[in-house]
Amino acid sequence: MTQEHPYESDDGRCEPAADSQGGQVVPLDARRRARQADEVGRDDDDDFFDRETVAVEGRIVGPPVDPPDDDAVPRLRAGQPREPIIPAALRTWNGIRAMLLWQLKDAAYVAGYHAVRTPKYALKVLWYALPGLFGTLGRLLHWATAEEGNWALRQYAADRNDPETWLKLDKQRQRQSRWRWFLLMTGGIAAAVALPLFWFADVPAWARITVVGAALPLLARAGRPADAPITDRVSHGPRYRKLTAELVRRALLSCGLAGINQAVAKDQHAISFPQDIHRVGPGHLAIVDLPYGVEAADVVARRGRLASAMRLPLDQVWPEPGTGHPGRLALWVGYEPASKMKQPAWPLLKEGKVDVFKPFPFATTPRMETVYAELMFRNWLDGGQPGSGKTFALRLKVLAAALDPRTELRVYELKGVGDFKVLEPVCTEYGNGFDDETKARCAAMISWLYKECERRSKRIDHYAALGKAPENKVTPELASLKGSGLHPLIVAIDEIQELFLDPKYGKEAGEICEKVIKLGRALGVILLIGTQIPDKDSLPTGITRNVNTRYCMSVADQTANDMILGTSMYKNGYRATVFEPVVDAGWGILTGLGKPAARRSFYVNSSDAKKVVDRAMELRGLAGTLPEPGTQTREDAPTFDVLSDLAEIWPARESAAWNEALCTRLAELRPSFYTGWKSEQLTSALKPYGVAVGDIGRRIDGKAVTRRGIRFDDLTAAIAERNRRSSSG
Repeated sequence: MTQEHPYESDDGRCEPAADSQGGQVVPLDARRRARQADEVGRDDDDDFFDRETVAVEGRIVGPPVDPPDDDAVPRLRAGQPREPIIPAALRTWNGIRAMLLWQLKDAAYVAGYHAVRTPKYALKVLWYALPGLFGTLGRLLHWATAEEGNWALRQYAADRNDPETWLKLDKQRQRQSRWRWFLLMTGGIAAAVALPLFWFADVPAWARITVVGAALPLLARAGRPADAPITDRVSHGPRYRKLTAELVRRALLSCGLAGINQAVAKDQHAISFPQDIHRVGPGHLAIVDLPYGVEAADVVARRGRLASAMRLPLDQVWPEPGTGHPGRLALWVGYEPASKMKQPAWPLLKEGKVDVFKPFPFATTPRMETVYAELMFRNWLDGGQPGSGKTFALRLKVLAAALDPRTELRVYELKGVGDFKVLEPVCTEYGNGFDDETKARCAAMISWLYKECERRSKRIDHYAALGKAPENKVTPELASLKGSGLHPLIVAIDEIQELFLDPKYGKEAGEICEKVIKLGRALGVILLIGTQIPDKDSLPTGITRNVNTRYCMSVADQTANDMILGTSMYKNGYRATVFEPVVDAGWGILTGLGKPAARRSFYVNSSDAKKVVDRAMELRGLAGTLPEPGTQTREDAPTFDVLSDLAEIWPARESAAWNEALCTRLAELRPSFYTGWKSEQLTSALKPYGVAVGDIGRRIDGKAVTRRGIRFDDLTAAIAERNRRSSSG
């Protein structure tokens, strides 16, 4: 039998043929001959055949585009994040306290629920105990006969007319039944003897009660119907739905994001969990890596759908952007709604002092973790509708500032109800009310703040020349230096819309306030403002653009939300509209301190605030910075005239003096101001007055010594010129 060539077709052309493995084997020589024949035909029939076409007879296989995955376990690099030794839920006392508090509260609810129904349970136990006793005896007798399973097999053998199998099965049953009956009868006789002895013997009553109390529920459990449990189900208790990966995936798919749904449809592992779901505070935290191209902010914006998919209240589900990349989501679900959680007390309520250059406890997260806020180099804008807790949040920052004896406090509340009245003893200036006189004083204070910024800028420039303000900002050392005039100045104005909407003072006050916000931050002038009507008239846009820390509490609409937090914040999912006044008092969206997130400021009532103020007065009394009652002034901090000071300390009967000697005498005159001055600083200070600084020669121990200094005639001439200009001006 002749075998056909596997590559040759009926018409003589060469075609590839499949090999035994399913692939195609291509004969290159046959293909080459066929191609040459085609080219000859084209030469005759087609004059336009492209003769520059070059046939590639072989393919060069290069390296793969993507290198193979390295399955080897990489070595741990320095600084690579690892799982914490102590779980996050056990790192802080607040987290431990919140977790234990919830567990105790849940256990107390369940215990109380069943304790009230104890008489009902006792009656049901007695009712089902007798049927349970007879049912138990019946089951024991049935067990002793060894008929369970064996009877059906014997019946099957009888139906098949198989006596041999039937006899074998019956013998097996008899062997099993023999020792079971012996065991049952022995136990029955022992029980018949032991029960009367136990009942009539001298046995403590508590032992009898214990045995009966343990036996009756067991008998009742055996005698009750399957659909009639003895205890009631705690169906309305504060139960927590455990957070699982499947629940999170289902909730994310319900958010309506096309990027998530399409990715999961192609790959069910498009949603991944880089960490195990673990307990954090009074709840569980899931770190989720969303599909490629989906940002965590998109999920945050659909928080309502996320909570709906989980069948949980809105304030029990808290999604936030995670750390690492924009596609990582941190989803925290509490044991119960945040509105029902008890917030811990303010850590500074009973003890402690504050350094305004360092963070202080201000709020808590939904996980009951403490959030630390900052005052120096920040201006604050607190906004919210009535009942949102805005005034208490603003007062909390002023209370913290009062615990730093260096700070000067000036407070105006333009609502007129006296929420800040408790702080008046530690305030240099205080105003309460929305009358014309109070608004005029507040507007005058804002104008004074601008002048204070001008004065402080000169002081900063002076100390920068001395090397004491390396970044041209107020430092803790300068703030603590007496006589520097650079102590922290905290100004709080609540309900500031009353001033900005005033037809007489509003426009000018808004313009100056914007300048103060821009200039005062580096000069130690901090502005804290609160408003409840955030719009372009009551809150100038120039102010909202320049305030770097914002706290938006409950607001009514998207416009108010974005006026406080910034443009597109509502669209990105940071919505303070979800908070209800009074019910969610203290909750708000905080921006400027890390990523924007929901925070709840500590609540300090007026009586507790009075205790904090008393402690602040004691600290200020020891430091000598407590304002005198009834004296509210806006005097500039003391400044010194270098020309007059030089004239006062000038060496007697000397026509010239070295700068070094003059600096020493100036430091003795005013140590808080001139300490640390060098010859170069004195030269810089005299330059604006036109005092010439030159070489002054003297003879010391017979040797000529030349150093930089000034002449007394030049000093007196500069003083006379300055006085002349002042009088003519």
